[in-house]
Amino acid sequence: MAHGLARPALTLTLRLAAGFAVLGVIGCSGLGSESSAQTASRSNPAEPVTPPLQPVVPPDLPAPRTPAEYAAHDAAYPFYMPMQGLRRPANRFFVKCDASQAAGHEVYQGNDAASLYGRAEGGLEYVYEARDRAGRPCVYPFAPSLPDITGNLDGTQYIFRSSVPGERVTFRSGDQWATLRMRALDMGRSRIHFEMRDIALDFPGAIQPMGALHLETYGGTPPGLFTAVIRRSQIFGGKNAIFVPGGETMLYAEDSAIDGNVGTNTDQEHGTYINGTLVSHFRNVRWHGQLGWSNVASGHQLKDKAYLRIYENVSVSNAPGRGSPSAMPLIDATSFGFTWANKLRIERVSPLQEPRDALVDLRSEILYGNPQHYPWPVIASSDWRMPPAALGALDQVYLSVFFNTEVHSFRNEPYVFALRSWGRGFTPGTATVAGEGLTTRAEQRAVSLAFGTHGTFGKVYSGDGWTFVNPRLADGMLWVADRDAFIRHALGLIRR
Repeated sequence: MAHGLARPALTLTLRLAAGFAVLGVIGCSGLGSESSAQTASRSNPAEPVTPPLQPVVPPDLPAPRTPAEYAAHDAAYPFYMPMQGLRRPANRFFVKCDASQAAGHEVYQGNDAASLYGRAEGGLEYVYEARDRAGRPCVYPFAPSLPDITGNLDGTQYIFRSSVPGERVTFRSGDQWATLRMRALDMGRSRIHFEMRDIALDFPGAIQPMGALHLETYGGTPPGLFTAVIRRSQIFGGKNAIFVPGGETMLYAEDSAIDGNVGTNTDQEHGTYINGTLVSHFRNVRWHGQLGWSNVASGHQLKDKAYLRIYENVSVSNAPGRGSPSAMPLIDATSFGFTWANKLRIERVSPLQEPRDALVDLRSEILYGNPQHYPWPVIASSDWRMPPAALGALDQVYLSVFFNTEVHSFRNEPYVFALRSWGRGFTPGTATVAGEGLTTRAEQRAVSLAFGTHGTFGKVYSGDGWTFVNPRLADGMLWVADRDAFIRHALGLIRR
């Protein structure tokens, strides 16, 4: 936990050249560099093939094995999260397993949350007993019950964890309003931190418009910042299994599974819905089980509108939970901002409707985030013209980079990624972009690159936008392969 004593993580200094390892197998994405039309070919078939560029990432630390090693791991945070200035939670509660099971609600050891009279100030930490008297992982037969948050929010922390690091506890409830709801509302200029570790939320009856994990903290003005960290957790239920509203928010999740949603608004539920936030960073996370419907194409496994998106060893499948498989793209992101992905694995099983062609759809029809989150306009304008050598201008455009994407599908997908064309303005009074498809290619200020894509598909990209497959980059553009340099570039543009 942070507790104001966190040390930064993921900050190992790497030499850029060390990460450009040779990829042993060239996928069906083609050889050399391809434009958005996917027409490039080798002029000399006998010419040696250059392996695709490989990403530069800090080496993995040894996997923790003991509670002490898990606790040490949990004291580390992504380097871009400023963790200084946080206070220890003023309210700390230990929840007992067997007594809580018998009562059907939290039974505390020592301090009782009832003493807060329903309102907490100064932060919260809930520690849930990891095992019952028989030594089994504890299953709490209810959703967490939390007091309302009040008072000065600056520097406060809200932490929910198992009593034994690395040992998961489960909350299981069929209640239609079941949720773990962090509700600080508009953060203003406050620095707030949320954390959930070693917790499973299993809410199969939670059909109301909430998330199983509902982080209802939004808005904010720099230097205000809300950070949310999820470790070794499993989440199921709600309209969206995870819901994060727009604002000055950074979300980091690792070693977790998002098992789907159960809402009843047929076309709007998603496995995860991240609105216009600053950062979404997922590492070793798996999505499946998004609720589909027999007569509607349904939602997405991951709807992610963050300004900066980092996906590392992420698996996304439309294998259904309730209902039929969704026919929509599995990842619905925005072309406004930045995406860096390595080892993204996509699985599509056959839906009842005709599937939408894109697997990862980089869309441009709505601006979700605060306009201050974007260093350049998000609509096409005559003020911008893509330079003749687009690959030499990667530091001047909204950029998505995908390394080593793997596709498994019931069919040969027409293409994997789509970078949609921009519009020329906004519908008055809305954040909806108008005039999509009526702009010239030179006016688009977004580029997407893919390296080492393989699997069951015909082309890597649709015919939209500035897209390149396995391009050879000049030395001055190799920073796009370095994850940390990419993050620093994207956040540096907006002084974060």
